[in-house]
Amino acid sequence: MSRQLKKSVVYGLYGTSFALLIGGLALLGTAALPKNSNQKYQYVSKGILDYEENIKVVNTIDKIKKPYTDAEIAIVKSYYDYKAEANEQEKALIYYQNTYMQSSGVAYSNGKEFDVSAILPGVVKEVKEDTTLGNIVVIEHSNNITSVYQSIKDITVNVGDEVASGQIIAKSSTSNISTELDNHLYFELIINGACVNPENYYEKSVSEI
Repeated sequence: MSRQLKKSVVYGLYGTSFALLIGGLALLGTAALPKNSNQKYQYVSKGILDYEENIKVVNTIDKIKKPYTDAEIAIVKSYYDYKAEANEQEKALIYYQNTYMQSSGVAYSNGKEFDVSAILPGVVKEVKEDTTLGNIVVIEHSNNITSVYQSIKDITVNVGDEVASGQIIAKSSTSNISTELDNHLYFELIINGACVNPENYYEKSVSEI
């Protein structure tokens, strides 16, 4: 003859089994954690790749370089400064076809041909021949900076090219507007639409301008 267990006993057995199951799971969870129970953990919703996308390994600062690398280069025509002394202003005048013009850039020379290089990373916006000024390359840079290279030859870049800082883009040459200067580079620096004296900006970072 089989004996039936009372309902109260059955319910008690179910309750005990459930309690043992929960306790066992808790022990397994505790065992999986590091032994140092005092360590605090921070949980985030982003994945590792999400953070890696925003990490910059190297922070570069572009500085304005001189448009040449030859150590023997000298200024043969200065930028016309309205605040300069009269004798300095006189040296910054360009005489062409019976007319005096104020020099909006600086002419560099060492008496012979030399490499002409980009002052900053940028994009070539213009390459053209000019019977008066000589061949011209115009490069646009960040922060509303434009560099203009005149009286050059053997140009190695085209419109739309991206250039690196210090990249050789041409060689010095001559122009009809300044024949007395012979072989030279005439360089203009334009910031926010106005010509400035390049000599005041070399080795300055773009962020300083």
